[in-house]
Amino acid sequence: MNRMRLSNIIAKPFQRVHKSIKKEEHNQYWLKGGRGSTKSSFVGIEIVLGIIKDPNANAVVFRRYQNELRDTVYGQVEWAINKLGVESYFTCNVSPMQIVYKPTGQKIVFKAADSPGKVKSINLGKGYIKYGWFEECDQFRNYAEIRNIMQSLLRGEGNHKRTVFFTYNPPKSSRSWVNQEVKLSREDRYVHHSTYLDVPPEWLGETFIAEAEHLKKVNEMAYRHEYLGEETGTGLEVFNNVSIRAISDAEIQTFDKIRTGLDWGYSVDPCSVSRMHYDSTRKRLYVFGEIYKINLFNDKLASMIQDKGWNNRVIIADSAEPKSIADLARQGIKIRGAKKGPGSIEHGIKFLQGLEEIIIDDIRCPNAAREFINYSLDIDSRGMVKVNFPDRDNHYIDSVRYGLEDDMKDSKVKTISKSSFGL
Repeated sequence: MNRMRLSNIIAKPFQRVHKSIKKEEHNQYWLKGGRGSTKSSFVGIEIVLGIIKDPNANAVVFRRYQNELRDTVYGQVEWAINKLGVESYFTCNVSPMQIVYKPTGQKIVFKAADSPGKVKSINLGKGYIKYGWFEECDQFRNYAEIRNIMQSLLRGEGNHKRTVFFTYNPPKSSRSWVNQEVKLSREDRYVHHSTYLDVPPEWLGETFIAEAEHLKKVNEMAYRHEYLGEETGTGLEVFNNVSIRAISDAEIQTFDKIRTGLDWGYSVDPCSVSRMHYDSTRKRLYVFGEIYKINLFNDKLASMIQDKGWNNRVIIADSAEPKSIADLARQGIKIRGAKKGPGSIEHGIKFLQGLEEIIIDDIRCPNAAREFINYSLDIDSRGMVKVNFPDRDNHYIDSVRYGLEDDMKDSKVKTISKSSFGL
């Protein structure tokens, strides 16, 4: 085979990703970005190189629907084979849609995920599935659908190291499952963002560059979404100041303004306890602890609070349940009711909106991360935005409001107008 300089066909931002794949540092590679970022081209090259390198490796490439395969991922892998100059070593078939490495019989198989039967009817002949690729993965219903496919394909094949690629252009809304999924911390996951600006212009051509620059001039928001791959939002998201990241034990040790809030629940609604640190100087809230559980009796809740060592500060709870407050107090929990009143919900949410940053550790607090990312305004039957903040899926948010009650007393809450939501 002729030696090819990979730097001539892999854009510079992907070279670090290539090294990570070569060292098998991660199981999942989530490659997101805008048009022309060459993320799909990169994956095609990596799969072809992997097949050549490992004589037992095979690959399965997925699109959501059958009619999307031929002109996208299949064509992309064909392009990679030609670009690498190894076309004489591969046989490309459309029916069945697969590409075979002739020296060993290894396969790159292309499947649609719209039917479970299609996924299970994969005949490799030899070896194991080392690579998976979910192109335009945002078109799948949710991560659970993808996870089910991976479990069917990758089980029972020894301790081989697997690599699964996910490529997509981020949807506008932060509520999209894929935008949420990549914000969750996992040690086996590598998340990479790229744009056409990272690619040598001659790879894209003058026409592509001109179209991008024209859209930038006439519609910057569309340009940021389509070409820069930004999560520009639908305009309905309530919290645009949330950051998801790990908060270390060492960092927590420095926190000196610990707050704890409690929102009651039982059979349907979860009881939610929030543990956080509020940096009033920098207007940053650090969320690093949670209790979030349905069917939780008060005595068990008190025990959980004590076991976590959270009884060293007064807990501010929803005052709507004085009996529950009394129950916890009798068991030695330092607790008092929040001073609720007309407009307290709106006041609390606007206070949180006005913070410079709400930092949430999603490993310690997965439900807090989910609620803050998802919380958004509702639309009525006429397509008009509802004025009030919705009272659903906000149990942790409510507990945060209660816990920060004293900090909100003397704060001047900036009014958030409809224009802040792009309306």
